[in-house]
Amino acid sequence: MTSTFLFRWLSPLAAAALLLAPVTVAQAAAPAAAAALTGNAEAGKAAFRKCASCHQVGPSARGGFGPKLTGVIGRKAGATTDYKYSAAMKNANIVWTEQNLAGFLKAPSDFIPGNNMRFWGIGNAQQVADLLAYLRTQ
Repeated sequence: MTSTFLFRWLSPLAAAALLLAPVTVAQAAAPAAAAALTGNAEAGKAAFRKCASCHQVGPSARGGFGPKLTGVIGRKAGATTDYKYSAAMKNANIVWTEQNLAGFLKAPSDFIPGNNMRFWGIGNAQQVADLLAYLRTQ
């Protein structure tokens, strides 16, 4: 169906909604799909090595080049006291649910523009699910 046909027979607003709806649904489903995959905590522990240069986990974890990630699931973004967060992260007003973490890990700069994390993201949904499974254990 072409856009000319849509705009001729439908109101411009209805036609635009029809044209944009599939993109919106697909974009919204991507982070949810990554969070819905079954993750493997052992594989996530191995994948966490790429995170460990900036982040720590475990009972003695502390903020360094990045904030500690112990207990990150369920925590408000920008909430730990041992790390200096960007204004964007402090003002994000989100809680790190698995769905939010999946979206952030996929594209940090797109999820929270202006944050300090210098990481391109993880495009592999299974690897994100594995990391989330590992973080649940921390």
